Amino acid sequence: MEVEQTALPGIGLRHEFVTQAGRRIGVVSHRTGRRDLIVYDRLDPDRACEAIKLNDEESDALAELLGAPRIVQRLNALHREVEGLVSEQLPIAPGTPYAGRPMGDARVRTRTGTSIVAVVRAGQVIASPGPEFVLAAGDVVVVVGSSEGTEAVAEIMANG
Repeated sequence: MEVEQTALPGIGLRHEFVTQAGRRIGVVSHRTGRRDLIVYDRLDPDRACEAIKLNDEESDALAELLGAPRIVQRLNALHREVEGLVSEQLPIAPGTPYAGRPMGDARVRTRTGTSIVAVVRAGQVIASPGPEFVLAAGDVVVVVGSSEGTEAVAEIMANG
């Protein structure tokens, strides 16, 4: 299945696909973290007939219901498709500076331009965790960015 990605300047990203039944579905990921689930009109694929605003908790619940472990698979496929984009899975070891602290304390995006897109904890994927999400030893952080950026995140997570 092909998923189209469109940058929305000043807003975020839109991902869309067409179901086997011919329905067009989209998700707008706002820079603020909000997600909008969009269902397009059957007769006019450029007109949204339904837009459902989801907060972080609702987005996470929907992702889990739809099989969030596929997020990591999709990111791995995406980085092969987009030159310069790398996704890495970085473990949070016991005793590292950010184990037991909110993710936002690391200021990863500000410091490296790389994004933490998910955290895997005890086999469960937490998609798009917010800055208040508390990291734990044993978590695996999924980051996306340049290879230099992901290397810098590994260094930050290991040494502060």
